Amino acid sequence: MSIVVTGATGHLGKHVVEGLLEKVPADQVTAVVRDEAKAADLAARGVRIAVADYDAPETLDSVFSAGDKVLLISSSAVGKDRVAQHKAVLDAARAAGVALLAYTSAPGSLTAALADDHRATEAAVLESGVPYTLLRNGWYNENYTENLAPVLEHGAVVQAAGEGRISTASRADYAAAAVAVLTGEGHENATYELGGDTAFDFTEYAAAVSRASGKEIVYNAVPAETYKGILTGAGVPEPFAAILAGVDESIAKGELLITSGDLSRLAGRPTTPITESIEAALKG
Repeated sequence: MSIVVTGATGHLGKHVVEGLLEKVPADQVTAVVRDEAKAADLAARGVRIAVADYDAPETLDSVFSAGDKVLLISSSAVGKDRVAQHKAVLDAARAAGVALLAYTSAPGSLTAALADDHRATEAAVLESGVPYTLLRNGWYNENYTENLAPVLEHGAVVQAAGEGRISTASRADYAAAAVAVLTGEGHENATYELGGDTAFDFTEYAAAVSRASGKEIVYNAVPAETYKGILTGAGVPEPFAAILAGVDESIAKGELLITSGDLSRLAGRPTTPITESIEAALKG
């Protein structure tokens, strides 16, 4: 039996593999990667490496074995048929007879276009008959802390989220929840709504950046179309800019305010406040 993590060298996958290595022997972990060189450090630690690609279903045929627990980390390839990519993994996992397939989805409350591929993938998972866990991940702290330079340069946070509140958490928090599911029992056919313990709006976020940086930062709320234009002007591809603007509209409606408590319960600890991630990003 192995615990198999797809996208294992990605932002979330790295955290999941590290968490697994704290719980189980390395030879019980299989990291599925497209580029074997990026997994050299994991191989050196005894992790099994499987080279496969969501876009090449034949490469997935030998990745899974009966009894495996699998984490399907959703594809980040904007503009590709992500549902088909996910189905390729699902089909291979079902054929192998895996014991559990966990999928990183989106909150059930999210109506933005970003959720469409997730809802379609969830439907395919349920139809497959494979024992599943749906990890409906909310938004990440890192979405707002990995590129603070423009905020500091212009003294402004620009979003199309109105006064909406959002409950984010760190990637490490979401990874800890996934690790708990993959190494624990009793998660078959369960759906978890995952979000941070503490919520904020962007006026509060701007104030937190101000405190941490010592610079005056304000929140400028703009219409979604304006925000999309700002993003494309900064070099963001139009389809992705439209997705991000759509997410902000959902935030304004309260659709990314998650109050279930599932994330901290699964992780076994409180989630990481946005203020802590802001301070860490500015120090880094």
